[in-house]
Amino acid sequence: MGFYSKKILPKLLNSAMADKSLEEFRLKVLAKARGEVLEIGFGSGLNLPFYPRTVTHLTAVDINPGMEKFARQVMADSPVKTDLLVINGEELPFEAASFDTVLSTWTLCSIERIDKALDEIRRVLRPDGQFIFIEHGLSPDASVQKWQRRLNGFQKKLAGNCHLDRPIGTLIENQGFKISELNEFYLEKGPKFLGYFYQGTALPG
Repeated sequence: MGFYSKKILPKLLNSAMADKSLEEFRLKVLAKARGEVLEIGFGSGLNLPFYPRTVTHLTAVDINPGMEKFARQVMADSPVKTDLLVINGEELPFEAASFDTVLSTWTLCSIERIDKALDEIRRVLRPDGQFIFIEHGLSPDASVQKWQRRLNGFQKKLAGNCHLDRPIGTLIENQGFKISELNEFYLEKGPKFLGYFYQGTALPG
């Protein structure tokens, strides 16, 4: 991981993802979190203020060590008991059936081996657990898809391997999850190639 990824990208991502327009989505998704929670792609800790009291403990993981400084500052002011690990989401050092909830917010776009990460998420969920998520990905509109694929290479280099064209719902189902809720929509403001959202809940099956 080079200078750009560790020093510059964390600042850019922290600024972009702190946009107030995303807070309503964080609030809606995190309202379902309960019990022992694992957050994949913790980033700078922007979800922390939105965790409900139904959460007893949070384990957070993020691959980028450059995000840790921002995250620790937010953790210091949060009542949520949180353990932060700087590790890859593709190989989780937790026993099977360890968590009641796994959360991912705008993270599945950037994990290199997304199938492996989803397998790991499913493994560490308890049988009655839930995977809650909000992600951006492949639009159903051909004209938007054209731009997503055209800009994908540039986006990956600029935004830490972020893919614009991943069919999030399909990818989750392909790894054995049963999706119990899925809402797909465009963000009201911003370019469509970046703003097609998937928000939902998946069960380990």
